[in-house]
Amino acid sequence: MTQNTVEKTPVTLLGLGAMGTALARAWLAADHPLTVWNRTPARAAVLAAEGAHVAHSAAEAVAANSLVIVCLLDDASVGETLTGVDLTGRDLVNLTTSTPAQARARAEWARARGARYLDGGIMAVPPMIGVPEAGGYVFYSGSQEVFERHQETLGVPAGTTYVGLDAGFAALHDVALLSAMYGMFAGAAHAFALIHKEDIDPVSLAPLLADWLVAMAPAVHQTADQLRSGDYTKGVVSNLAMQVAGTPTFLSTAEQQGVSPELLSPYFELMRRRLAEGSGEEDLTGVIDLLVR
Repeated sequence: MTQNTVEKTPVTLLGLGAMGTALARAWLAADHPLTVWNRTPARAAVLAAEGAHVAHSAAEAVAANSLVIVCLLDDASVGETLTGVDLTGRDLVNLTTSTPAQARARAEWARARGARYLDGGIMAVPPMIGVPEAGGYVFYSGSQEVFERHQETLGVPAGTTYVGLDAGFAALHDVALLSAMYGMFAGAAHAFALIHKEDIDPVSLAPLLADWLVAMAPAVHQTADQLRSGDYTKGVVSNLAMQVAGTPTFLSTAEQQGVSPELLSPYFELMRRRLAEGSGEEDLTGVIDLLVR
């Protein structure tokens, strides 16, 4: 074992699905001593050949190192895997996808068992892990002490962004960004559906669509500024009344092209509701108020 390897923080990793395996290989490539455990032993055996120590149980894996990373299927899997395991003195970093409420409850659960807790939301897919130029990163929230102590180690597989002491904030940021992503995918799906039966090559539309989405993306900064100030008329270029007036064209075009408007209609309905409240001079930001219960 080299001096360089000895100096690297030892890591325990529970869970070797596609993401867990990618994380494991990133730490191994960076010469971090790695102990792994997986419910299906065959996945761990592959990593043993690459230098990982394979624990026979989750309890054995946790006992091996003070830094314990969990990357399992869901929150229930975390509870099942760690039931009866001594977590005293451990820095528990949970990268399992969960809701903010689950993360907050899991933080309390960990503290009651003597562990320091940090929650994570991974903004990457497995091929991006261990590839800095891919731009992947992980949101972290919870114990700032744990984050600062292990930031260098946590930064090996992907970038790190700490978002607050509230353990639920990492999951909340994760879901917020992914929700916007699905909204973008929905709009793109509708756009491609409109041309699907026409003599238009979707490959020729794709760069136009991508460039348009990039050009529109900075609008989120104006939305954020309006939300912070409470003035939804600030900097408005196309007000709500003008945009609602244009929605029949989109719906008629969809009908003429034989395309369901179901991806657009809910948003257009919110726009009409906000306009009915007398907010015609606003930007689209007021729709957010209708979504918050």
